[in-house]
Amino acid sequence: MLVSVVAHRASMSDAANGSPSPAPEAPAAELAQLALEDEAAPKVSFADQFKAFSKFGDTKSDGKLITLSQSDKWMKQAKVIDKKITTTDTGIHFKKFKAMKISLADYNKFLDDLAKTKKVELAEIKQKLAGCGAPGVVSVSAGKAAAAVDRLTDTSKYTGSHKERFDATGKGKGIAGRRNLVDDSGYVSGYQHKDTYDAAK
Repeated sequence: MLVSVVAHRASMSDAANGSPSPAPEAPAAELAQLALEDEAAPKVSFADQFKAFSKFGDTKSDGKLITLSQSDKWMKQAKVIDKKITTTDTGIHFKKFKAMKISLADYNKFLDDLAKTKKVELAEIKQKLAGCGAPGVVSVSAGKAAAAVDRLTDTSKYTGSHKERFDATGKGKGIAGRRNLVDDSGYVSGYQHKDTYDAAK
């Protein structure tokens, strides 16, 4: 799409000048610059994420102050909390502000202090926090989830009374598979010639 936009611009300028347009060849420098701008522009800023997570789980929040638990949820989702940085570390550094909630300015100081103490790049922490997605969105490996669902829904592996709930094709029998329905037709169970007496007359 990027190439077509640049090519279109080039052909428009040629048409305006009245010169015949050669084969549509996008200037490499302009194309590279556009590609860089496309990739470099962050979808959501760090401040936007701060506001979103400060409202996460708190309907009364205006998005200006964040709590320790909201911060920890944010850091866990962004994978900032790992073997190097733990919730104990975040708790120690957060409590230095002697407040239940802190502002964005204080949160920046908190991150700076945490990064220096744990010898981690502040820019790297902020980049992870900005790019972790909307609050509560945790990516699940599709392969593992699909395998687990397939295993749990394979009726051929069911045993005991659960096995009786499905027919040979794996389709559920409905109420007949969940209850012992009484056959009150007058025939004993296992009788082979049911409903043939009247036909024999």
